[in-house]
Amino acid sequence: MKLCRFCVNFIRLVWHTVLFSEGVRASWEEWWTYDGISGPDFWGLLNPEWSLCSKGRRQSPVSIEPSALLYDPHLRPLHIDKHRVSGTITNTGHGVLFRVGSLAPTSTVNITGGPLSYRYRFQELHLHYGRTDDRGSEHIIAGHAFPAELQILGYNCDLYNNLTEALSLRRSEGVVGIAVLLQTGDLSNSELRILTSQLPHIIYKGQEVPMKHLSVHGLLPDTEFFMTYDGSLTMPGCYETVTWLVMNKPIYITRQQLHILRKLMQGDEKNPKAPLGNNYRPSLPLNQRVIRTNIDFRRSEGKTCPTLYKDMQYQANTWNKVP
Repeated sequence: MKLCRFCVNFIRLVWHTVLFSEGVRASWEEWWTYDGISGPDFWGLLNPEWSLCSKGRRQSPVSIEPSALLYDPHLRPLHIDKHRVSGTITNTGHGVLFRVGSLAPTSTVNITGGPLSYRYRFQELHLHYGRTDDRGSEHIIAGHAFPAELQILGYNCDLYNNLTEALSLRRSEGVVGIAVLLQTGDLSNSELRILTSQLPHIIYKGQEVPMKHLSVHGLLPDTEFFMTYDGSLTMPGCYETVTWLVMNKPIYITRQQLHILRKLMQGDEKNPKAPLGNNYRPSLPLNQRVIRTNIDFRRSEGKTCPTLYKDMQYQANTWNKVP
């Protein structure tokens, strides 16, 4: 979205005036949202540190067109350690965040394989979802959105000490993001049930509770297929340091779980503000980036050719059951 210089300066003036009038030290982390003049179209205009949000050429999320995928025979299977981890689940006012606590060596979860040249260590889970079933996921498949998307984030532990350092240096291959799309179903993923069971305790912004023994590996769908591309964080400052893998099959979330999610609020208990749902960034242009996949569309010799629609069992929100 392009705005005139006057409009940009006016928007900045409005927000600095708001912050000053409320006696608040300017902390943009507290003020960005998913709508209005603090929403995605304005992230890169309000804060110079977030300029990539409006000027970046490798931004995420994206809309994935199956017909444009490039098969890469060199992509390896994705591997995530099966160790269970403990941490804290929080309502940040922007979304639902699970972050691992102090890690003992035996409880670290490493992510390797796929397009990755380094070893990555799991650090955070982010949950994006809609207020209705026809939207919510950040990544879009063939023009269709899913009700929710779970994002698994890890940092390059071969080169960096933590996620903050990997992001602050803003170099490629600093972070891996694994996008798992969520579809409504009668029985949810078992690890997702562990995650959502704590939601009644974090209705309002700032509320958090400890959560133990979560299997990140268990949150993956039962498939070895994925799509991958070079992109960015999907929230401010939109740093273009993320290697994304979008899994080629959803996991399931029940309508009851979605109902609980949609009760979460953006504000605290005294000032709850609006519901937290619709916390997704709209898709951004590919700008000539290539999306690679390990799905071999060329397989023949009497074998069924895997596709995004049948064998891989990808489905959009217009269907209730997997074929």
